[in-house]
Amino acid sequence: MINQMDSGQEVDALKIGLKIENLREKRRYTLHDVSAKTGLSVEMLSRIESDEVVPPVATLLKIANALTVGMVYFFQDKAGSEKIAVTRKSERISVDRRPHHQTGEVNYVYEALEAKKINKHMEPLIVEFPRQKSSDMIFVSHDGEEFVHVLEGKLEFRSIDQVHVLDVGDTIYFESDIEHSFRCAEGEKAKAMVVVWNKRSGGDL
Repeated sequence: MINQMDSGQEVDALKIGLKIENLREKRRYTLHDVSAKTGLSVEMLSRIESDEVVPPVATLLKIANALTVGMVYFFQDKAGSEKIAVTRKSERISVDRRPHHQTGEVNYVYEALEAKKINKHMEPLIVEFPRQKSSDMIFVSHDGEEFVHVLEGKLEFRSIDQVHVLDVGDTIYFESDIEHSFRCAEGEKAKAMVVVWNKRSGGDL
């Protein structure tokens, strides 16, 4: 699905897992240390570091927070700290799931709209959500808040006690420490602009 995005890069070229491993070792953290900080299992972290699993946004945010960096650290080898950062369309980064999707993994495609400024608190993304059954939805949570603006299709938002179906042009803003999930409710896919405010992001290397 990556090559269907306007200007994505192959996920293997990003070497997200290797960057996580190298930074973890630089911090002198064990996998158990990161597991304790994120709530993710040691097995899952090991699979992410070996690039067997592509971490979804919520998971990558938790890892970035644990390692005290912004999420953009994992998207580029060099990132700037200027007060103004311009990202051209050709510079945007897309992250897809693995071709052989594992049960229990979030399987959406996300594209980082800003991949240069390392010290920031907002993560702007374009996310493609596949059509799926409500019983297959994976619920996640992370620190911060989210704003979602539907660009294409019909998007369903679910929390533990609420369900909202969003059409093109609709928006939703919520505190993302609640368990939540999205799915395309009609058609092949839904697309949305998602802005994640991560109150812990933007640490130093």
